[in-house]
Amino acid sequence: MRLIPNFPRRNSHDFRQIVDPLLAQPGLPFADILSAERISQVFRRHGNLFGGVYTTSTVLWAFLGQVLRDGKETACQAAVACVIAYCELRDLAAPTSDTGDYCKARAKLSEAALRDLTREIAAEAEARAEIPWLWKGRHAKLVDGFTMTMADTEANQGEYPQQRGQKAGVGLPIARVGVVLSLATAGLLDAAIGPYAGKQTSEVALLRSMLGSFSAGDIVVADRFYCSFMLIALLLSRNVQVCARLHQSRHTDFRRGRRLGREDHVVVWKRPPRPEWMDEATYDAIPQTLELREIRYRIIEKGSRTQVFTVVTTLTDEAEFSKEEIAELYGHRWNAELDIRSIKQSLNLAHSRCQSPAMVRRELWTTLLAYNLIRTTIAAAACLHDRLPRQISFTAACQFVLPAWLTLACEFISPDRLLAYSRTMLAQIASCEVANRPGRIEPRVIKRRRHRYKLMQEPRAVLKAKLDKEYNTKG
Repeated sequence: MRLIPNFPRRNSHDFRQIVDPLLAQPGLPFADILSAERISQVFRRHGNLFGGVYTTSTVLWAFLGQVLRDGKETACQAAVACVIAYCELRDLAAPTSDTGDYCKARAKLSEAALRDLTREIAAEAEARAEIPWLWKGRHAKLVDGFTMTMADTEANQGEYPQQRGQKAGVGLPIARVGVVLSLATAGLLDAAIGPYAGKQTSEVALLRSMLGSFSAGDIVVADRFYCSFMLIALLLSRNVQVCARLHQSRHTDFRRGRRLGREDHVVVWKRPPRPEWMDEATYDAIPQTLELREIRYRIIEKGSRTQVFTVVTTLTDEAEFSKEEIAELYGHRWNAELDIRSIKQSLNLAHSRCQSPAMVRRELWTTLLAYNLIRTTIAAAACLHDRLPRQISFTAACQFVLPAWLTLACEFISPDRLLAYSRTMLAQIASCEVANRPGRIEPRVIKRRRHRYKLMQEPRAVLKAKLDKEYNTKG
């Protein structure tokens, strides 16, 4: 859906400047955010432009439609049907119904180009975020990770092996994905994928490969797994601040250090020995000590056990950052879990049906690109209607965008009607606010049994051989 025009070239932090002009003519969905010119520019940079019936932009458009939809419409046959309909209604040469050509064209998309597009769109929205969306005028970035499974093929098992505790041929290949998310716009700023297990495959290791995603003045908000001396030092070397929960292996004593208030003090951490993954030159550049602030706060809810959190931060100026503000900042970390849920469940990235690791990564980046396109549309709706982007439902935004996916692409609509339609859709999207449900508790159980099949305990080939033997014996 063409809801937002190209970003203006002039230096501005006013998000309204990319909403007010809206659009002047119809085209492919998201064409004003992800224009053909932008696609050509990025893919040309990677030497990955191709033509024919399935051009680079057409294949990317069809691929985006796949990852945004559910059920039968995620199949390659459905994507080909959309391309045929688009070509016929636009009087263009249409492909055949055979999915082979589309799959081959999809396999030609550059992973690096898809990653660049995804990051560029999120970075542009982040740079133009409204001041009320920021935390005390600063760009806070949430880091976290998730896992995804994929089709059980030899190629996928070779690069992303199944969990070690599972029998060969029974489990699914599994990968770990680390992500950097914007607190302001909820856009995904960067991601890295690697095997689920093995040396340097943790979420922290993936984050180290994405340190270039942070700019001076940013604040990283993270869970306790990221709370290490070396990672904090590496971020500080880039003038990036940190707010993270204290790792469970560390003990804090508020009777020590420079006292700032009740359960609020500044302490000195000493540099540990050089880890295996760090070279000597980098280690020598790490300071001998770090001066960090530790606070402790409690969440008390009636009928629930009191939760105690100890947070470590590099924001040591108590006059500028109060204890309550630091606690509030760390509380925003939970938004990363909600964003990942949108990516895995709403966009169906929990499991990939692709047969090769390269196609799995292409699906990953195309899904993340689709996620950022929806998030940018949400940001436009929030700007026009004086809301915060995180107040608007991601799922509802997808539901408003998808019905007009093919209609706006194929039919000519006058600029006036298209402008009115776009404003109406943005108003409808802005009206779908996420409900405020404090203290909501639900048991993790299901009432409806989806099927009664047993879990696979042996490889499929072994089970088929047993069935065949049983059938022949009865015969």
